[in-house]
Parts: sequence; C-alpha cells; structure tokens
Amino acid sequence: MSDDRAAADQATETFIAQRNLLFTVAYEMLGSAADAEDVLQETWLRWVDVDLQQVRDQRAYLVRITTRQALNRLRTMSRRKESYVGPWLPEPLLTTPDVAQDVELAESVSMAVMLVLETLSPTERAVFVLHEVFDVGYDDIAAAVDKTPSAVRQIAHRARRRVDARRPRAVVSQRQTRAAVESFARALEDGDLQALLDVLAPDVVYMGDGGGVKHAALRPIVGAEKVARLLAGGLGKNTIPVTFGPTMVNGSPALAVHLDGELDSIVAARVEADRITGLYVVRNPEKLSRIASETPLTLR
Repeated sequence: MSDDRAAADQATETFIAQRNLLFTVAYEMLGSAADAEDVLQETWLRWVDVDLQQVRDQRAYLVRITTRQALNRLRTMSRRKESYVGPWLPEPLLTTPDVAQDVELAESVSMAVMLVLETLSPTERAVFVLHEVFDVGYDDIAAAVDKTPSAVRQIAHRARRRVDARRPRAVVSQRQTRAAVESFARALEDGDLQALLDVLAPDVVYMGDGGGVKHAALRPIVGAEKVARLLAGGLGKNTIPVTFGPTMVNGSPALAVHLDGELDSIVAARVEADRITGLYVVRNPEKLSRIASETPLTLR
C-alpha cells in the first residue's frame, strides 16, 4: 500500500470515529442539523488535505476545523434569522434513548438550552459548547476561535454566567418528562381543557415555529389559560384526523404530531416540578424534512 493511500485511509478512519462528536459540536453551535451536515462536509474537505504527520492530536484538530467552519456559517445564519417570520426554534433532532443517560449532554441539546445558546455571541457559543459540554481545553479552544487562552477563559466565564441565569432551574428525570408529555398528549386527544391546565405550569411559555410557511403564533404566548385555549381551540377547528405519537427529540421525550398520517409538527417540552413550563412546536417543513428518514443519533 502506498504512503498516500495509507494516509488517506487513516484520515478516513479518524474522521468516521469522530463524526458523531463533530456533528454534535456543529449542531449545538448552529441549532440546525442540515447546516451541521454541511459543516461536516466542509470539515472533511479540509481534513483530507492535512498532513497527519504534523498533527499532534487529531481529535482536537478536527474539532478546531469544525468549530471554524461552524462559526463562519453561524454568522451567515444570524443574518437569515433577522428576517425569519415568527419565533425561530432549533431544528428537532431525533436521538436515541442512550443520549438521555448522559444527563449533561441531554440537557445541552434540549430545546430549552439550545434557545439559551441563541442569546450568546458566536464566539461565546463556541467557547461554551466546547468547554462546558465537551471539556475541550482552553488552549485548544483558543486555537479554534483565534483568541488567547486567557481571553477564552474570560469568554467561558461570561458565557457560563449568562447560560446559568437562563437555563432551567433544575434538571428533571426522563421519567418525569415522559409522564408530563404523556399527560399532555392525553389531554389533547380528549380535548380536556382542565387536564391541559393541570399539566401546564401557570407561567408556561408556548413558542411555535412555522417559518412563514405553516400557521404558527408570531410571538411567544405566556400563561396556562392562554396556551390551553389556543391548543384546545386549534384542535376543535381541525377536521383532519390527528394523532400524537411518542418520540425522542434532543435527548428528551417529545411528541410527533401527524395530520391524516403526515408529519405536521414536533412538540418538545421543558418540564419542571412535574409540570410543563415550556412548549416548543416546530411546524416549519424545512426543519421536519429529515425527521422521517434520519436515524436517531447517539451524538457521542
């Protein structure tokens, strides 16, 4: 086997071994599985041109390439989001039940925390994801974001403080989340307004993402009674058969809503003290196009 062939095989083997990690880094930075896949393609094209003999830590080098490509794309996405119709929610990501066992990872890809990450600058988001979620060292992060290690430490501290101030107050078990989501689904199926009020927290926040293509509230709706009446009213007007099926999205139990057999929306929930404090309903067809065909990810 020639040296070039051996190097190409080694590059391929290393990339495949790290692919789930690289995808998760890109997805947490971008909130879009489609864009994360594009970033991985760009990472691969750069990786195959690297002289591996000069690379001390191949995993760290791949993370560096991925981070730089994701940062470039994130800045472009920020301009797209400025003209987005209604609330922007992350693209739902099917995940395996195993992801839920890694509590820190499951929380970091949850809809609630992904929305918190949207409040950070691109560099803050990259530093937070790399250090807090994947425990990448400051020196390696500095090389990825073109900052000094001391600057990265300051950015990490600032980003962690901002995320901690906005993230869910307590991490609940998957059992609690599943129970709340199942109660929510039963209330919707039965059209039981009181049952909806019982499972929704008084200050629940509802966010719908239709992307200007599907009908969705153009701004968040706050309050159990308003949210319950919105949901009950929408179902009451619907004449098409609707079903609510369990699924695992972003490391947590969720609902897949089908209208007449076609996927219409994914509903993710933030649960605290056995009640739903956040409802995230993704209806934008572009963000649902991969759900039916993709294989649930293990992420790491």
